Amino acid sequence: MDARKILRLRPKGLYCEAGDFYIDPVRKAPRAVITHGHADHARPGHEAVLATQATIDVMKTRYGQTCAQYMQPLRYGETIRLGDASLSLLPAGHVLGSAQACIEVGASRIIVSGDYKRGRDPTCPPFEPKPCDVFVTEATFGLPVFQHPSPELEIGKLLESLKLFPERAHHVAAYSLGKAQRLLALLRQEGYDEPVFVDRATAKLCELYEHHDVKLGQLTTLSAGQITRGRLVIAPPSARNLLEDHSEREPITSFASGWMRVQKRARNGGGDLPLIISDHADWPELTRTIQEINPAELWITHGEEAALMSWAAARGIQARPLSIAGYGNDADGHDA
Repeated sequence: MDARKILRLRPKGLYCEAGDFYIDPVRKAPRAVITHGHADHARPGHEAVLATQATIDVMKTRYGQTCAQYMQPLRYGETIRLGDASLSLLPAGHVLGSAQACIEVGASRIIVSGDYKRGRDPTCPPFEPKPCDVFVTEATFGLPVFQHPSPELEIGKLLESLKLFPERAHHVAAYSLGKAQRLLALLRQEGYDEPVFVDRATAKLCELYEHHDVKLGQLTTLSAGQITRGRLVIAPPSARNLLEDHSEREPITSFASGWMRVQKRARNGGGDLPLIISDHADWPELTRTIQEINPAELWITHGEEAALMSWAAARGIQARPLSIAGYGNDADGHDA
């Protein structure tokens, strides 16, 4: 069956007619399969939501218990029949609960990745590649220049700075869902066991991670004007007002993001210690993933589409840009 008859791009987003559901719709929809809890993919107000239990819990934490009329959890690897389509969820390795949507109609299989990465992350299961006819991928870092260093190397820079400047606060900007928890888990694995200050929104999500058996160590909820001298603070850029303490020494500032690979961005927004740590696949991870899956067609939802399309075409893979408006723009400070 023609893949474009199975999955179509409509104003609300990707729609599977055979199963009568949308995947990560950008507007309210009757039936929505949600790949993960970031606000550019998970929106409140849908009638029915199907996602992993962790993603449902994230949505309830962020939007309230009644963010959808009906919410149905689906375990990784479990298959459900929706109309003429079979749907299962595979780990995406992006954040807690993140999943790829695997749709099968007849002999055809389409996998929608949502956002994903291949690097090590102690807070969520790793990405699981599966062969398919059409692979729908993101391309946030779809340029060869984006090659992320190991997260352990970047965490090592932060730990070294903490040792060199023990009297100064370290303020690390990281969004509250996924990046903050990954930083905490990596720090704990490297032996850092001091209490860490986090903002209130991040604290709530850390509690949820702990509920799902992800251990993050001792945390202290930050309040405005609190003295953080000699301490590590992790909070999103939107919480700048909380980071203005009254210590005698200026804090050492940092921003953890894949965009810190770009020197101009690092100079303008990376602070004193830019950290190249991303929850999105870099160029080698994107291309390796496509080679492993070996699809006949590649659809690109958002990001740097042109270079990835050219790479795919050179390897005999039909590539198509979807350019879905609304992805990659998270009102909560999601910044790769």
